[in-house]
Amino acid sequence: MTKIALYPGTFDPMTNGHLDIIRRAMKLCDKLVIGVAINQGKGPLFSLEERTEMVQNAVRRMKNTCEVEVVPFEGLLIHFVETIGGSVIIRGLRAVSDFEYEFQMVGMNRKLNAEIETVFLMADAQNQAIASRLVKEIAKLGGDVSSFVSPSVKARLEEKYK
Repeated sequence: MTKIALYPGTFDPMTNGHLDIIRRAMKLCDKLVIGVAINQGKGPLFSLEERTEMVQNAVRRMKNTCEVEVVPFEGLLIHFVETIGGSVIIRGLRAVSDFEYEFQMVGMNRKLNAEIETVFLMADAQNQAIASRLVKEIAKLGGDVSSFVSPSVKARLEEKYK
């Protein structure tokens, strides 16, 4: 039986922290689906197509240890996991504040489908401060984001904030 895991996120933009979680998540499953959330409520800087393309480009350059698929999605996370035949949700944690939110989400997801497990991966120490929101703010104010994102994402940010 194939173990399918889902790593969901808005990826607005894709950061080195996201890449770290993806690399490590690939070791835990046979297939990793990276779900790019539509989530218009967050008011993303990049369109769904741009965010999906950034994730696809990043994954294409990685040495994949499992099958990887990038899929946009909308709606309840638990329904999407069921749709793809997944049994595990991968979540990255940077700080205690992340855990508080994620703890509530796990509880709700368990009520909706107790068969779906959630696995938390702690961000590597060098990536703990990286948040997409902060990367966008630094780029908007003309700061150097090269240590937080790939060169291609940096170029996209610079283009958005011209």
